[in-house]
Amino acid sequence: MFLGYTASLFIGLILGLLGSGGSILAIPILVYLFQVGPVDATAYSLFIVGATSAVGTFSKRKKGLVNFKIGLVFGIPSLAAVFVARKWIVPALPDIIVGLPYLVITKRMLLLGLFAVLMMAASYSMVRKRNSAVGPKEAGVMYLLVLALMIGLLTGLVGAGGGFLIIPALVLLAGQPMKVAAGTSLFIIAFNSLIGFTGDILNLEIQWPFLLSITALAIAGIFIGNWLSTMIKGEHLKVAFGWLTLAMGCWILVKEIFYQ
Repeated sequence: MFLGYTASLFIGLILGLLGSGGSILAIPILVYLFQVGPVDATAYSLFIVGATSAVGTFSKRKKGLVNFKIGLVFGIPSLAAVFVARKWIVPALPDIIVGLPYLVITKRMLLLGLFAVLMMAASYSMVRKRNSAVGPKEAGVMYLLVLALMIGLLTGLVGAGGGFLIIPALVLLAGQPMKVAAGTSLFIIAFNSLIGFTGDILNLEIQWPFLLSITALAIAGIFIGNWLSTMIKGEHLKVAFGWLTLAMGCWILVKEIFYQ
């Protein structure tokens, strides 16, 4: 419990530094340190990351690091997808997805496994070396809308804020600098996650004292992360974010397949 509460500070610290990654820590902390079930953990993660990101957005906005136009293009369609996933799709999944004699896939394994695979896939675009002569691709609005719907659906399924998918899209497809992408990501994560969480309120019994205590620690951490982000180059943040995402994705996948 002590380790879990201490680690909760780092949820906000990572969000403040990178504009994403809070769920990368929140879900493992809830599942493995606090022994919260995977469905409840994905719901709690949405609230923790959403509330913390909302606080972080105000600080980034004052520094001009939030592109609200792109944030709304991404946020509105993905918001609808997140709510649908949390309200109807996740509750409809059976506890045993596949129950063959030689293969058993549980709801827990599906949700956490999908979360891990998405993290690993997203990390590649952030850590690979790109030709500096080739600039980011400017994607069309329709392309971004379709991508936002897909990200919103996946965000709702795995209970992540989605920043580890949003940031590569903003940097590589929307042509945003890393620090602006990080600030805009916080804005998108905040209302996506909090609205998505409302889809869980009627489906789950929320332990509010526990949830609010973790959230308070994460919010304290984001102020530290915002301060540290002013002293670190955007490209360094991008690479660090990619390697952190890859490492945590591999760890969760191995843990769920071999040591559950």
